[in-house]
Amino acid sequence: AELLDRHVHEGRGERLCIQGPKDRWTYRDLWERANQIANVLVQDMGLVPGNRVLLHAPNTPMMVACWFGIVKAGGIAVATMPLLRAKELKPILEIGQISHALCDASLIEALQDAVPTAPRLRQVRYFNSAAPDSLDVAMRAQASTFANADTALDDTCLIAFTSGTTGVPKATMHFHRDVMAICQCWPRHVLRPSPDDVFIGSPPLAFTFGLGGLLLFPMSVGASTVLLEKAGPTQLLEGIETFGATVLFTAPTSYRTLAARGIDIQKTALRRCISAGEALPISTRTLWREATGMEL
Repeated sequence: AELLDRHVHEGRGERLCIQGPKDRWTYRDLWERANQIANVLVQDMGLVPGNRVLLHAPNTPMMVACWFGIVKAGGIAVATMPLLRAKELKPILEIGQISHALCDASLIEALQDAVPTAPRLRQVRYFNSAAPDSLDVAMRAQASTFANADTALDDTCLIAFTSGTTGVPKATMHFHRDVMAICQCWPRHVLRPSPDDVFIGSPPLAFTFGLGGLLLFPMSVGASTVLLEKAGPTQLLEGIETFGATVLFTAPTSYRTLAARGIDIQKTALRRCISAGEALPISTRTLWREATGMEL
């Protein structure tokens, strides 16, 4: 309601929300698709509030629509990195007690291989597909309006899994109030974004660095975001130039590579650069400042 519906209801539905190489969606476009997905989840897939829904996809507008559809229906979004294979999805399906799954059709093989070991998983739909049983086809039969589930502040909104570097991945629960709190704290007082900012970056939306930087933070102020399925340094620079990006979220390794193109970056609209995902060495911070004139 706060991140998406508010903009539509207050007359900002035609503002640009998400763009990429193939798509250009307004806030209303995203709102209508998310509502249709919520209707599919509830009416066709039998979801009830509290069910955990696996979301397995690269950074695309449809992944975002699915995330909002899940949350609107009162489900708990469990997003996973697109590079995960079946053996890595299995503990997430088990620990997360996943009952439903929405998966990009390009990643169908990994999820199908994991399904036999997940007895709680009852419903799977694939999207970005024209197949008769796809989510895309099911959406066409649904209304573009939806009455959001009446969630509490301390209802779980999403479960983010750790990477498993110390063993089995651990499930970290984040409440609805947590999602809103992170939009009110660091972005407002440090990042200070404006509705005219264009966000871009490399982290997957399944990584909370990506969820905040590429979705929650821009939408909290009515700005727009650029989603790239592949976001190495070369693609990032092309995206910054093509879409006029002003805010960049990526890791130190990427900044080190991009620094070699400092002259090109100085010619773009980029004005804010945020680093996370690994430790930021002082040498990288200095290199970036000298190459671009911007402080990480």
